[in-house]
Amino acid sequence: MKKAFIFDLDGVIVDTAKFHFLAWKNLAESLDISFSKSQNEELKGVSRVESLHKILKWGNTSISDEKFEKLMASKNEEYLAYVNQMTKEDILPGVEELLVYLKENKPPIALGSASKNARRILDKVGLAAYFEAIVDGNEVAKAKPNPEVFLKGCELLGVEPSHAIVFEDSVAGIEAANAANMISVGIGDKRILSEADFNFEGFTELKPDQFEILINFNK
Repeated sequence: MKKAFIFDLDGVIVDTAKFHFLAWKNLAESLDISFSKSQNEELKGVSRVESLHKILKWGNTSISDEKFEKLMASKNEEYLAYVNQMTKEDILPGVEELLVYLKENKPPIALGSASKNARRILDKVGLAAYFEAIVDGNEVAKAKPNPEVFLKGCELLGVEPSHAIVFEDSVAGIEAANAANMISVGIGDKRILSEADFNFEGFTELKPDQFEILINFNK
């Protein structure tokens, strides 16, 4: 293997987007702010603090710092209640097969996620052992589209950013990978993730010949 692999978590490895949507929707409605699935798309890959700022802006609403902190905490508590019920069934199709293949071929593998609950989620679904490095929201100061989370992943793996292949489902994540001169692979709607170097609806579409193209691709 000539490349290292960095995976986002939410919406790439596990199906947690639905949990975030429910928790953010309940929070927004508690402030009399409507919240749609399209708006939830804009929060993918974005930190919890920045996400709440966006929701308040959409609702043209201001709150005290104290209430802001309470709302972030309550959102996380609700989200974790969903997370604590997660099992292997929440792993997205094709993910574990790809991780097994990579483990057998021994390239460096890292997780790069805005989630502060990344380790807990990987443990719940039984995938933690596949990753040599895990960089999450607890370890970075700048959220995507800043590439800090991916650059730190490369540093921990001991690889140059240009040798990293990043799998992302968010616009902010694709922008972060591109900003670091990494190979960006969009997982999801190509119309939304049009800035990615490669696009796949899901990992079940990633066939051996396409995988070889990814490995040999250079920007």
